[in-house]
Amino acid sequence: MDYRTLGGTGMKVSSLCLGAMMFGEIGNRDHDDCIRVVHRALDAGVNFIDTADGYSRGESEEIIGKAIKGLRDRLVIATKFMARMGDDVNMGGASRRWIVQEVENSLRRLGTDHIDLYQIHFYDISVDIEEVLFTMTELVRQGKVREIGSSSFPADRIVEAQWTAEKRGTLRFRSEQPGYSIFRRDAERTILPACKRYGMGVLSFSPLDGGFLTGKYRAPDDLTGENRFALFGRMSGRGFDPHAELIHRKLAIVVELEKIAQEIGVTLAQMAIAFVLQHPAITSAIIGPRTLDQLEGLLPSTDVKLSDETMDRIDALVPPGTMLNAFYDLPSGMTRDQLRRG
Repeated sequence: MDYRTLGGTGMKVSSLCLGAMMFGEIGNRDHDDCIRVVHRALDAGVNFIDTADGYSRGESEEIIGKAIKGLRDRLVIATKFMARMGDDVNMGGASRRWIVQEVENSLRRLGTDHIDLYQIHFYDISVDIEEVLFTMTELVRQGKVREIGSSSFPADRIVEAQWTAEKRGTLRFRSEQPGYSIFRRDAERTILPACKRYGMGVLSFSPLDGGFLTGKYRAPDDLTGENRFALFGRMSGRGFDPHAELIHRKLAIVVELEKIAQEIGVTLAQMAIAFVLQHPAITSAIIGPRTLDQLEGLLPSTDVKLSDETMDRIDALVPPGTMLNAFYDLPSGMTRDQLRRG
């Protein structure tokens, strides 16, 4: 396993980060099976685990808490806040009121006295970023949190947060968690350069594009029923048409990408993760296996090095800076009405 420094924190983290979104109600409901996945990842050298309060309403954090008992000191544990966690209007978001309450809940669910990396899950347009940074700085000073980071921030918000921290004397975000894959390369335009400019570590999520880059989707009909495509559609609050032109285009490109992967002797999934890890701004790629078999298929990715020729062939299919993903066609934290009406 390769280990990289998370931004300027000095913390060494594995280049594969075990994402726990699929542990719990929305994915694998068998806690013992999920724990086996965690322990196998640790045996392979993974020391970095990322979860969130909103993953199955805290169940994912609870599973991670069970899995890391007796192993806590050797691990870097990251979690996130902001998801709606109850019926009360204030049980979610990034208000100071909620952050100081929810960090205690996450600590309890994880069974630990500190969180190594505490992240705001999305940019909250209803809260001043100064308020967020001040509150998260206090959590670090109290010893409940070691480092702070952001997730799904557009480049202008990344810069705003860095400038605000400098101006107001708070701690600054040390990491960002953007979506990045062969099918979602828009981060290459501004997000990854901004992170590099400010010395931020980058934990990229969805390197397999919700399963597209495993090759398991062969036709539009494969996208119906219970799968990550349908799950992400529900989580976004919008339905997605599996017969849309964009989907047909992605499925056609998958065929061509599989040919490249076969020629270099790896699986499509392994090539897709290697592609992400090869970007110089990326610290760790978050993999989110639901089962032990899925994890086993992804672990060899760290040994795959793509040649310039292979990278050029991928670029020819999906040019740098472009995106083929309808799930993320809105800026973080914005709705269509806000974009239209200001």
